[in-house]
Formats: sequence, structure tokens, C-alpha cells
Amino acid sequence: MKRALLVGINDYPTAPLNGCINDAKRMQEVFERHENDDKNFDCKMLISDTKKITRGLLRSSIIKLFNHNDGDTTLLYFSGHGATTDAGTYLVTQDVQSNDLGVSLLEIVALANNSKAKEVIIILDCCHSGGAGNSIDLGERKIILREGVSILAASTETQYSYEKNGGGVFTGIIYDALRGSAADVIGRVTLANLYYFADTLLDAWKQRPVFKSHVSHMISLRNCESKIPNPVLRKLPEYFSEDNSSFSLSENHLHNENLALVTKHLRQYYANGLLTLGTTDSFEAEASKNGVCKLTALGKYYKKIVVENRL
Repeated sequence: MKRALLVGINDYPTAPLNGCINDAKRMQEVFERHENDDKNFDCKMLISDTKKITRGLLRSSIIKLFNHNDGDTTLLYFSGHGATTDAGTYLVTQDVQSNDLGVSLLEIVALANNSKAKEVIIILDCCHSGGAGNSIDLGERKIILREGVSILAASTETQYSYEKNGGGVFTGIIYDALRGSAADVIGRVTLANLYYFADTLLDAWKQRPVFKSHVSHMISLRNCESKIPNPVLRKLPEYFSEDNSSFSLSENHLHNENLALVTKHLRQYYANGLLTLGTTDSFEAEASKNGVCKLTALGKYYKKIVVENRL
């Protein structure tokens, strides 16, 4: 079972925000269901246009979220104000006071570390969110995460997280990534994919994402349409035998109807980075000169998991 708590706070007593509720709703859209409409996360929404989100409500909701069973996956998403002090970084709630800003990220990480859920994922779109989990003892910045806990933050602990066009810049990138822009060849979107996608698109001088994780493997947060269908990927060992990572091409692959399906598969592999060509940058040119195509490292990886019956 997978469940997610999605929090969006616009309505602060001072310095209100505009896009956080929209951010939470966009995350609900992509987390509730996979691209094929299969059920994904069971989402609970906490948004400030339906109730006042106090530190007590946010804390109790997070405790309930992380009070999960072994083998399950939990996800916390927060969009709102973040603040940092000498005592640490906080998710700011609507009952914010000068000496009590909200819920401490140190506390949230402690709850995550002590959760029985197998996987705990924390995604934060707020200022200074990169400070999540940092210890401040003796001025040192250290983080300890138990296996299965991951944090993806919109900015470093010294940076702001920006809004644009009615939503967070970071959340907009994550939203597009989860819709398929960051999917791998077989359609999986992992937290590492999200980080790489955001790190590529954000300006590191103004807002750089932070990724902290202790996992033995990356789970898929959302499944999108495969770039290469599984049955086609399963042909890799047939085309590229155990002791050979190259395939000889000829003009027959361009004109022979009996080879049309093989050619189609090879083109799919090449278009998605599983193949490299011998001396040209065109599949047609390589075939015309009786050249070769070879498996890339990525192609060898997918061939390996097919051979091991893991696909």
C-alpha cells in the first residue's frame, strides 16, 4: 500500500503565497494514478483554502502518515514557506509566531527514520528546504538517514524557492517529470530521475535542488508509457547473442519486407540510446554501407535484466 500526504499553504497571515495550493493539486494528479490510470498513491490533501493548517495539525498528520506498516511506501509533499534559524529549518504553518515557526525538519526526519514503512519519501518545495535533516550540533552539517528514507528539496538551505505562473518553479518541473519527461526506457520515474531532471533545468546560482537518500534500490514513483515496449526489449538477447554486443547491418534492413520488424526494433533501440552506430550518425547510412550497430552501456543493462528474467 502506498499513501501520500500533500500539503499546500497559500494563506499566511503575512507574506501570503499564490501557487502552493495549485502545487499540491498538481502533485495529487500525478501521484494518485499512473499514466495508464492504474491506482498509485492513496492521497490525503491538506490545503489552506479548506482548513487552517496549524503546527499541531501538520505535525499530527505527518505522524499519522509515517505510522505505516512494514513493506509500505509513504510520501510527504509540502509546498509553502520554509524558514531557517540557528535551531534548524522549519516548515512554516499558518499559526506562525516569531519564536515558533512551525514544524521542524529535524523532527520530521526523526519521525521518518523511526517509521516502520519500508520506503519514506519527502519532497519539499519551500525556501531553505535543503537543510532537511541536517544536524546543527557544534555547528556541523551532518545527516543520518536510515535505509529507505529519501529527501528531495527544491533549494539549498541558504536559497529561496521561487514561484512563477501560479505555482512553484520546482514543482512545475517535478510535475512534468512525473508525467513522463523523466521516465526511463520502460516508463519508470524514480526519485533519482526527478533530481536529475530538476538539477538540469534549475539555475544553480539561484535555486539548486538537493537530494539525500539511503536506499538499496530506487522504487518507481509513477509508471508512464514505455519508450520501448517490454516485448521489444525482450528481443535484445535474440538480436545480440550472449557473446556478441554488435549487429551487422545491410541494405536489406532498409528494403526487405521480411526484415521490417527487426529494422523497426533496431530503430527503437537506437532512438532511445541502447545502440550506437559504427562510423555514421544515421541508421540509413550505416545500413547502406553494410556497417554495424553496437549495444551501449544502457543497451547492455537492459539486455542483462532480460537475460536474468527481471523484465
